Amino acid sequence: MARLSHEQIQERLSAAAGWSLNNAGEITKTFELAGFAQALLFVNAVGWLAEAAGHHPDIVIRYRRVTLTLSTHDEGGVTDKDFDLAARIDALA
Repeated sequence: MARLSHEQIQERLSAAAGWSLNNAGEITKTFELAGFAQALLFVNAVGWLAEAAGHHPDIVIRYRRVTLTLSTHDEGGVTDKDFDLAARIDALA
């Protein structure tokens, strides 16, 4: 899967509510849940989606906030695979 250009990423981000491009060239989003237990449940659901897709986000949990970061390491940047997983994650929230 080919790495997306900066312009392609910006175009895709316009349709991906809450996702942004960080300084490392990855897409990222922070989700705020009702509490820590809900954050853990959300992370576990994301884990199942990621495992099924064979594509795994970086995950940071801070109490009820979960920050997910996506990039395709094999391609050295963001690909369609990242946006596909982001859309599946958004459907959970």
